[in-house]
Amino acid sequence: MEDITDGVNNISIVDSNKKNWIQVSHTKKPLFFYVNLAKRYMQQLNEVELSTLGMAIAMVVTIVEILKNNGLAVEKKITTSTVDTKDESRGRPIQKAKIEILLGKTENFDELMATAAEERELGDGEE
Repeated sequence: MEDITDGVNNISIVDSNKKNWIQVSHTKKPLFFYVNLAKRYMQQLNEVELSTLGMAIAMVVTIVEILKNNGLAVEKKITTSTVDTKDESRGRPIQKAKIEILLGKTENFDELMATAAEERELGDGEE
């Protein structure tokens, strides 16, 4: 039998309130900051959504490809759109490309993460 928490956990939430949502910037943080953050979100929440605008789209695609190539993530959903933003220098609205990619854990995600953690621990002791 379902209890009230099942209903609460299944409510879809607006983007800015999602616990598993990462807004990627190509200027604020390095690439592997986002790769590691995405891994942590998938460990805790089973999936992560990466979102960005304009020039940072290439960075999101790179993050997704790193996670996929390491056998950690599978794409669940990709959404593209355009959004109106204000061009600060010209003071007029411009359209920017937007991408949102929802990733889920692979079947062997937990095993791969455990192996990586063990290798880090062994590496720390060999100095």
